[in-house]
Amino acid sequence: MASEVIVTAALTGAGDTTGKSEFVPVTPEQIAKDAVEAAEAGAAVVHIHVRNVETGQGSRDTALYREVVERIKETGTDVVINLTAGMGGDLVIDPDDPLKPVDGTDLVNGLDRLPHVEELLPDICTLDCGSLNFGEGSQLYISTPDMLRAGAKRIQELGVKPELEIFDTGNLWFAKQLLAEGLLDAPPLFQLCAGIPWGAPPEPGLLQAMVNMLPEGANWASFAIGRDQLRWVGLTAALGGNVRVGLEDNLYLSKGVKASNAQLVERAVTIVEGMGMKIATPDQAREQLGLKKR
Repeated sequence: MASEVIVTAALTGAGDTTGKSEFVPVTPEQIAKDAVEAAEAGAAVVHIHVRNVETGQGSRDTALYREVVERIKETGTDVVINLTAGMGGDLVIDPDDPLKPVDGTDLVNGLDRLPHVEELLPDICTLDCGSLNFGEGSQLYISTPDMLRAGAKRIQELGVKPELEIFDTGNLWFAKQLLAEGLLDAPPLFQLCAGIPWGAPPEPGLLQAMVNMLPEGANWASFAIGRDQLRWVGLTAALGGNVRVGLEDNLYLSKGVKASNAQLVERAVTIVEGMGMKIATPDQAREQLGLKKR
């Protein structure tokens, strides 16, 4: 168990949430502002997606990532930067003609999901460790073993720490295989994701089972989505993990009360400190995760 708990703020995601809460940041200026406020509230790490400014939908535009990162750095805010590399894995099919992709598909190979990582060299980038049925309907997230090996190798070459996104137990099994093949540098970093349909359900017993599967010496965090997000903070911290909150995964502070990213971080800090634990600073997070200060 780490002596300090790292809080990550997942600021905006790529989901269809902008029409559900006015607090979801869309523009690079808004995303960077939320990153700074989350850091001031106690987040050591900010997890960043970007969105098309006109449509509000998720984007892979490197220029948008560059603007967000530059705006954060211009403020002098000390925070660990974690950029998603999960965009480009969406496949929506016609169930009657499954070889025909339909609107909503954004599917590229593993290396083509990394241009912004190659240019900006963040502290951390994500690596989604398997394919899954993504919600209802006919949308899938595609991340094959070949794609993952290619992506992991390139991320390793860049000297960026991959955060291994684990949506179910098979994902964890394969991530351990990447480690065994030398495609991940020690100590590995796992993010155990709960409640994303149809991945791992938000069941405490399942989280414990996944923690039991982790390789020795691994760093790990966990989050759950929606109404489970804040209770999951306490559960994760009690099991020795780091925590994640933010508007990517949950829009509410309590029933009917919309939250900002900073408010969700503040609540996570309150929960963790109320359990008698300390919150990690960015430098303590770097030390725990084996990161070099860039």
